[in-house]
Amino acid sequence: MSFNSFGHLFRVTTFGESHGPAMGCVVDGCPPGIPLAEADIQRDLDRRRPGQSKFVSQRKEPDTVRILSGVFQDERMKAQVTTGTPIALLIENVDARSKDYADIRDKFRPGHADYTYWAKYGVRDYRGGGRQSARETATRVAAGAIARKILDSLYRRVSVRGALVQIGSQSIERKRWDWDEVARNAFFCPDKKTAESWTEYLEGIRKKGSSIGAVIEVVADGIPAGLGAPIYAKLDGDLASAMMSINAVKGVEIGDGFASAVLSGEENADEMRKGKGGKPKFLSNHAGGILGGISTGQPIVARFVVKPTSSILSPRKTIDIEGAETEIFTKGRHDPCVGIRAVPVGEAMMACVLADHALRHRGQVG
Repeated sequence: MSFNSFGHLFRVTTFGESHGPAMGCVVDGCPPGIPLAEADIQRDLDRRRPGQSKFVSQRKEPDTVRILSGVFQDERMKAQVTTGTPIALLIENVDARSKDYADIRDKFRPGHADYTYWAKYGVRDYRGGGRQSARETATRVAAGAIARKILDSLYRRVSVRGALVQIGSQSIERKRWDWDEVARNAFFCPDKKTAESWTEYLEGIRKKGSSIGAVIEVVADGIPAGLGAPIYAKLDGDLASAMMSINAVKGVEIGDGFASAVLSGEENADEMRKGKGGKPKFLSNHAGGILGGISTGQPIVARFVVKPTSSILSPRKTIDIEGAETEIFTKGRHDPCVGIRAVPVGEAMMACVLADHALRHRGQVG
């Protein structure tokens, strides 16, 4: 049995462990003739990689990607393009410190997947969490860069953008939302004033050796109506599954999500008027751009919550592999808020789902 692949027509299989020689993925189903160079992928990887501020893991990984297959170029061609065959990507690990985990090799970290991996497989890679490590998400971001290229080739002017909208109890002010601000601060925050307050807030958490959770919002613009299918291939169902597969994610909502519970039917309905070319003009977007599992042509909006990382300096009660009670604290380099680097990961997973559904839609209805 294999559970390391996702997608249907656009299918991604990832491999590798946090402290292994490398991380990688194989992307299958990418149409031929799409310009693709390593630089196209590296841009997104550089946004996710650790060590870029004191508020994320200080592990120094360049996350340099290599394309091993699935592309071609000769002297007659202006650019390297995809061939339609599997695209293999490799990212070497160069700054693993396995010795940092020697003291916890027989102990289960509370809040981590140590115990569940042990219960299922009878063996676990304790060095940085092995396969359960958030380092696995680097390969998803690489695959997401290819997914973006597919969306651009099909629809043009598609954007998939994410932002951090809440850290702990502190949320942004949506009236101050500025997408350009996301690239200007260490938090991927669209609200300059809130980002400034987060600096002091997270510094206090970091100095205590603790951690905090976060909420990320991802928005896709330029997606036409019609992607997705009823019942068992709902676009929002696949988006929710993709977001929940990200390490440390504990909840997902589409559009207004749980806030819909306090709305009346009149408030929640996205009313329509006649728009350009006879297409509807929606007066609101409570549904997050998806109705009946099918895209409406509005912006697709998804949010997910990332729990606080459980690798903290404070001693925690636990047991070891023999069942003996003990205490544990985790040394090493960890994110005081792992949700920060989850922003490009969320973007990548949305891009992958949308590319998959775009190809499925084209395959079914032309």
